[in-house]
Amino acid sequence: MRIVPRSVETLIEELSRLPGVGPRTAERLAFHILKSDAAKAAALGTAVSELHLSVRGCTQCHNFAEDELCAVCQSPEREQTVLAVVEEPFDVVAIEKTGQYHGLYHVLGGVISPIDGYGPAQLEIASLIQRVTNGTITEVILATNPSLEGESTAMYIRQQLEASGVKLTRLARGLPVGGDLEYADQVTLGRALQGRQSF
Repeated sequence: MRIVPRSVETLIEELSRLPGVGPRTAERLAFHILKSDAAKAAALGTAVSELHLSVRGCTQCHNFAEDELCAVCQSPEREQTVLAVVEEPFDVVAIEKTGQYHGLYHVLGGVISPIDGYGPAQLEIASLIQRVTNGTITEVILATNPSLEGESTAMYIRQQLEASGVKLTRLARGLPVGGDLEYADQVTLGRALQGRQSF
């Protein structure tokens, strides 16, 4: 016996496919949408359906954009000589939220992961190399995640750009604020020691 209408079941199934959304959360969201004003539900549906129509990849950095260039690439206020290389567009959002970085970005679209079928050819590495060698970039910040794949990708990019003469830097690794030394793993503690700064 079906307890909820098929359309509600379908919505719950689709919502539960979203990252971080389990079955209970999907149910709550579906029932919230159902109880909401029909106009609000329609606005949500319109926003979702228009995503793929209006959002594309920036032709320069491969971040999400509504025009040919994203807002960062269009901004004359950005530092044009520094380039942060990130894995995905949401990494751009994370860095921007800090308010500490004012340069440009280059989104790879993933990391080198042979087991998942991703090699350098599947990522935006060739366009990165071309951008660095043809432009005014003086520093490339390798801002990939500190995972095995992220480190491998950073090492590969470093090898490809070594001859360019551009300054290559890596995001610092170390202890989080509020963390205790006794709970830190050996790799994190080792990197914190190596990356120590003057006080």
